[in-house]
Amino acid sequence: MRDGETGLARASTEAFDLVVLDVMLPDRSGFEVCRELRRRGVETPVIMLSARGQVEDRVVGLRLGADDYLVKPFAMSELLARVEARLRRETPAAPTAAEGYRFGDIDVDFRKAEVLRSGQPVSLSAKEFQLLRYLVRQRGATLSRNELLNEVWGYDVMPSTRTVDVHVAWLRRKLEPTPGRPRYILTRHGLGYKFVG
Repeated sequence: MRDGETGLARASTEAFDLVVLDVMLPDRSGFEVCRELRRRGVETPVIMLSARGQVEDRVVGLRLGADDYLVKPFAMSELLARVEARLRRETPAAPTAAEGYRFGDIDVDFRKAEVLRSGQPVSLSAKEFQLLRYLVRQRGATLSRNELLNEVWGYDVMPSTRTVDVHVAWLRRKLEPTPGRPRYILTRHGLGYKFVG
């Protein structure tokens, strides 16, 4: 792509196996593009390229959601090896989990980061959406609060376990037919939560 804005638009709406993203792009930096892709719920693997090799720059890129970071100048064989290694680690998701999912009167579009209830948009924060996406993709499994903190909030964030409970309560209010008696996001006392939609 010629610029960050075009790259963001295409990576947000088209299916790619992997995105190679230069940090220095016109319009939007690669950092901004990567952050926005993750905010929109796009999980396509991202390898960032940059002439900026300081540890701080690499840490920023990885914390914004990049899967790998390669410093210029580099050998093309190394880039290709990293692409191949990243693609080997990717397990193909089921079509319903990759693009969207429906439970009850709720439609979730993972590519667009949109949720509809009976055809009407539901406003979710970025973290609420990320939590919902993780619950849906792990449906049927009992997930501990620690796992949810690690997978949704990330290793560099240290919220209290109450954070998970609060976000689950918000999701229930917005998505459950009867929030006080949840049908989809169930509590497993002493263990965590389980999505059964």
